Amino acid sequence: MKQSNLKALSLLSLLAFLPGNAHAEDAINGADTAWIMASTALVLFMTLPGLAMFYAGLVRSRNVLSVLMQCFAIAGVASILWLMVGYSLAFGEGNSWIGDFSRVMLSGVERDTASGTIPESLFMMFQMTFAIITPALIVGGFAERMKFSAMLLFSAVWLLLVYVPVTHWVWGGGWLAEMGLYDFAGGTVVHITAGVAALVAAIVMGPRRGFPGTAMMPHNMTMTIAGAGMLWVGWFGFNGGSALAANGDASMAILVTHISAATGAMTWMAIEWFRFGKPSALGVVTGMVAGLGTITPASGFVGPGGALVIGLLAGIVCFSATQYIKRVLKIDDSLDVFPVHGVGGILGTLLAGIFSATTLGVFSGYGFAEGIETMAEQVQVQFIGVISTIVFTAVVTWVILKFIDALIGLRVTEEEEIEGLDIVCHEERGYDL
Repeated sequence: MKQSNLKALSLLSLLAFLPGNAHAEDAINGADTAWIMASTALVLFMTLPGLAMFYAGLVRSRNVLSVLMQCFAIAGVASILWLMVGYSLAFGEGNSWIGDFSRVMLSGVERDTASGTIPESLFMMFQMTFAIITPALIVGGFAERMKFSAMLLFSAVWLLLVYVPVTHWVWGGGWLAEMGLYDFAGGTVVHITAGVAALVAAIVMGPRRGFPGTAMMPHNMTMTIAGAGMLWVGWFGFNGGSALAANGDASMAILVTHISAATGAMTWMAIEWFRFGKPSALGVVTGMVAGLGTITPASGFVGPGGALVIGLLAGIVCFSATQYIKRVLKIDDSLDVFPVHGVGGILGTLLAGIFSATTLGVFSGYGFAEGIETMAEQVQVQFIGVISTIVFTAVVTWVILKFIDALIGLRVTEEEEIEGLDIVCHEERGYDL
């Protein structure tokens, strides 16, 4: 090669790293982009059809289509709101509490606009799938008794007034992020907000007709187990994709996610087997979801040993919480959203502060947040994140529900509940009997 060509090539290489040119950190990486595209599909797959089938199998046959319809409708409404204003308020610069309107309708985002090493349009879409599944999780708290119109309005308002602000606090550069809160994939943002909202909805609406005296068994466990399998697989994109890169962080997040899910499932099964004499399919899949929800906030910060303990504790604590909510407090959180997702999110967020330590031998993680030097400091930050998310979510959710109840009413009539929401709300049946 001629010397002049070599000089030109060297100059171009230098210019590539100067301000105003294509920065290395802003260059779109093909491998990262491909992985996050796959993760986006996996997270959407968690809701449709995963969560939809998981929930639909757990309700009675006269309400199966209503649950499927609610999950589909939430996916549509959340997607539109996220594009219009949700993404901008969650991830716009704004202030410590809320973003701004700089990205309304994805304003200023072109095909080659980068967010780190991936296109910003892809980052927005990946985050959209989280905005879809979070209100969809709440459906389990009021299943079989809320009006479809009330459900749509609640989901839309809740997304904007609860999910969006908390997302900004944690992932959008808000005050919890500034404190150093560890929430890799949604312990506070997804699981605590959805769990607490479901509990508040169950309390405000009251129990289903016949609860707690009448047994309300799942009508189709085959559907539930199929949906649970989809959730387990999809969760690899949920947690692994939150690394936002195809790297070791993503790989370890997938590994610890799987270990916690497996341990949670086996722990729940063992407890049931010991207490009731037989292990149940419902118990295995519920333990799996508990393990998944609990590892979520810690998945980017802990190692396999920590994940094993987290899954074990998830099975024990979430099982106990389920029994306590249903049998002692007699709250009809229909599909156990709070004791599984809410309690799991709380537990996992706190445990992230412990098992991220690098001094625990085979149970060590990958260190505390920048500026935090001790486990006590990290756990304190985690605790503040948990409490603030619980209080904010509970208060705002209660206000939203009361407003909607006064405006259009939340609940179907007793006669409509007996007939079933499939016919009452949609004039369709899940099965021809």
